[in-house]
Amino acid sequence: MSIYIWISLGILIVLIIWFRTNYKKMISGMDAEPSKKLVYLNDKNFKNKIKNGVILVDFWAEWCQPCKILGPIISEVADEIGDKAVVAKLDVQNNPKVSQELMIRNIPTVIIFKNGKPFKQFVGVKTKKVFLKALAEAIS
Repeated sequence: MSIYIWISLGILIVLIIWFRTNYKKMISGMDAEPSKKLVYLNDKNFKNKIKNGVILVDFWAEWCQPCKILGPIISEVADEIGDKAVVAKLDVQNNPKVSQELMIRNIPTVIIFKNGKPFKQFVGVKTKKVFLKALAEAIS
């Protein structure tokens, strides 16, 4: 056998082992209990809840796999940010009015509101550090 085939097989084995190890780490937190500090929003209470202060809202749906990956991250943000800001979730499938008004086309979408106005918006899965930094900017 050629040396290139052996090298390719070695690389393939390393990649398979790396993927299996990291995939388990990525999904291990997906079934974790959500933070007790999370606020759940809907079409009826949304405008009232975001009108004062800083609030991070995670727009998600139950069937969305990236939303399931982001869920534990949002819970950690809620626990870490404490009373400095509100961290909330809104299920877009069961609350289409707000999603349509904000023209949310992709999920997960996270919007940080400051006194009722959008301050920053993120689409897709981001790290806890990204959200905490944006919240610190909004709070200051």
